[in-house]
Amino acid sequence: MSSGALPVASQPPFDVEKGVTVIAPPGIGPGWWAGACSVVYEQDRRRFLLYYRLRKPRELGRGVECRVAASTDGLAFETIWAARQEEFPTASMERAALVRLSEGGYRLYVSYVDPADNRWRIDLLEAPAPEAFDIGQRRPALTAADIDAEGVKDPVLLWLDNQWNMLVSYAPRPEQRRPDMHATGDIYATGVTKSHTGLALSADGRDFRWQGNVFSPGRGWDAYAARVSAVLPFGPAFLAFYDGAAGVEENYEERTGLAVSLDLRHFVRLTRKGPLLTSPHGSGSLRYLALVLAEEQLFYYHEYARPDGSHELRVNAVPAPLLCVQGRRA
Repeated sequence: MSSGALPVASQPPFDVEKGVTVIAPPGIGPGWWAGACSVVYEQDRRRFLLYYRLRKPRELGRGVECRVAASTDGLAFETIWAARQEEFPTASMERAALVRLSEGGYRLYVSYVDPADNRWRIDLLEAPAPEAFDIGQRRPALTAADIDAEGVKDPVLLWLDNQWNMLVSYAPRPEQRRPDMHATGDIYATGVTKSHTGLALSADGRDFRWQGNVFSPGRGWDAYAARVSAVLPFGPAFLAFYDGAAGVEENYEERTGLAVSLDLRHFVRLTRKGPLLTSPHGSGSLRYLALVLAEEQLFYYHEYARPDGSHELRVNAVPAPLLCVQGRRA
């Protein structure tokens, strides 16, 4: 993407084939993934902080470990914190939102399957440093019961208008509930309901008020899932990258679309005919995009399908558009 250019369906923001592998999957073949990432750039320390999770095939444990890693160049990372699924305990962990507070300290909003009811939920960890996150000290941030839904996960956090805005993937309650719909511990993979994006607000980042649905699946390539994964302030607007899937068979293999919003409550699709970003390999999946502005460059991290069916975590760094560099605070 050239400086000042706006990414649209015909002009992806980066060349996916020029990406650099950041974290390799823990194994070869479908179900072996490294990704579901979140990233922070600390200007004062010239340091990148990256959250990601490692996944194995379902029969071997699904999301088995989550990590926070540090880097000075955004490419080579060293693990500084990790937690395994047994520490929750949970059937699986997925995306988390890593946040550095302006007043000091760090937060990690982590999504995992609640062992009490097999529904996805989001908990909050707080610590003076990422290395000090303690799974045993987590507290609820947003649960399926809180929003009268069947699951909530994959948070994206933004500070806007003097409050925390949390965009989440949530599974609305279907008209006809099945007694076994949580048997697998992943309602999103059943076809019983779909993956929508909702919004919750909080003054302190601890207690959230549910605002409801803000972005629903479309009618074509994204008819089953519309999960906002990254938000980029761009002048007076926000560009929202989202994970889309046509049907339940594409769950876990989503591709990336683009929408625009002025208020994070109403979104307009810019990619109606097809996704903005795909992998040229395997299922074509390119999902869980996260981005950060660092030294007038945009670093796009994403989960990317390999030819063998596994997913790796990659990054593309490109010059940031002027409107992004000068964009409003988020």
